[in-house]
Amino acid sequence: MKLRNLLTLFLAALLLHSAPTALACSACYGKSDSALAQGMNNGIFVLLGFIGLILLGVSAFFVFILRRAARVQAQSQTVPNAN
Repeated sequence: MKLRNLLTLFLAALLLHSAPTALACSACYGKSDSALAQGMNNGIFVLLGFIGLILLGVSAFFVFILRRAARVQAQSQTVPNAN
């Protein structure tokens, strides 16, 4: 039991000693003019750009499908039936 208490005390001291290294990075801690924060902001903008391109592609695909459906419907109305 004494060994268990000693081990618990040692682990608690180790956690308390390592606490300063567990602080947040400069971007999260509030230093927004650091190079890390600028890089993170640039990464966010790049990801937003990719999302915008994907949404643009999906909407362009649906516009293509709608135009094609309208063209096929217009062609089917101008061709007389063989029946």
